[in-house]
Amino acid sequence: QVQLVESGGGLVQPGGSLRLSCAASGSIASIYAMGWYRQAPGKQRELVAAITNRGITNYGVSVKGRFTISRDNANNMVYLQMNNLSPEDTAVYYCSAESSKRYYWGKGTLVTVSS
Repeated sequence: QVQLVESGGGLVQPGGSLRLSCAASGSIASIYAMGWYRQAPGKQRELVAAITNRGITNYGVSVKGRFTISRDNANNMVYLQMNNLSPEDTAVYYCSAESSKRYYWGKGTLVTVSS
């Protein structure tokens, strides 16, 4: 099993920045990719960004050029740096971890972009 705990969400003004963190624990050796997804009210969960163990990244179209995903393998951490935030980025952000058998999910952290 893998446990994921997100932190760093909150209220930010449009154009502002926020950094999310995800701490992973448990059977980390089984994980080959980690990422962030988000779900806004009334919408489906969507990929924000993902990163493999080799550092290969993938971003959702709406966040390319604004968000950056990174990971600290030594400390089992994944980060999401979010810049130039807009109200459309308001959502619950979930950390994810992918193994050969399944996805694991954190409980989510709320990001609200509003003036």
